[in-house]
Amino acid sequence: MKVEQVSEHIWSISSKLLLPIHVWLVVDDQGVTLVDTGMKYMTKGIMKAIGKLNLGPLNRILLTHGHGDHTGAVTGIMEQCNVPVYAHEIEIPYLQGDLVYPRRKKLEANLPKGLAKPLPTDTEGNLVKIGGLTPYFTPGHSPGHVAYYHEEDQVLLAGDLFTSKKGELRPPMKIFTGNMEEALQSSTIITKLTPVRIEVCHGNAVLNPAEQMKEYSAKYR
Repeated sequence: MKVEQVSEHIWSISSKLLLPIHVWLVVDDQGVTLVDTGMKYMTKGIMKAIGKLNLGPLNRILLTHGHGDHTGAVTGIMEQCNVPVYAHEIEIPYLQGDLVYPRRKKLEANLPKGLAKPLPTDTEGNLVKIGGLTPYFTPGHSPGHVAYYHEEDQVLLAGDLFTSKKGELRPPMKIFTGNMEEALQSSTIITKLTPVRIEVCHGNAVLNPAEQMKEYSAKYR
């Protein structure tokens, strides 16, 4: 597994199983937040990286969504570090097997019931900053997909909101996307935030992605 520092506060941990799979460590003065966990076999590499980098204790796990390639190492990590796991409240019934993901045929109990907690909100129901990251609701790939923005580093951890190839934004994989039209609409968050870097699970980083959005929208929407 490859460990790379991508900005002042963020490290990428990646592996490759047919496609690249990225998860991220985000550091603040309290310790480490893990965004997504990849596949089950990545458990050992993730825990080894957290210890080797000496960035502080693991405080929480944030999920962009509940598909198996993003939740696979959760239970293994929880056996070593009993930390809270958060996902969007809309996503939780799907990831714990109460509802069938759109365009899929079977329930997916990717996490035990009750393990994932809803992301915290303010009194008006808006998602609030957690672990130095601001969550943005970006549905489409899955019903409760979330992207996490690090404002200080200007890096968006986009999960499966996009894929990429050679620094070019691409849509999420159609076969695994519940509602592509909604996912493409959610992609406009790039224009709103104008991050300097976007990290995706399946692909390489994209620099200054807002510069690509006009062409992306014309090509895919």
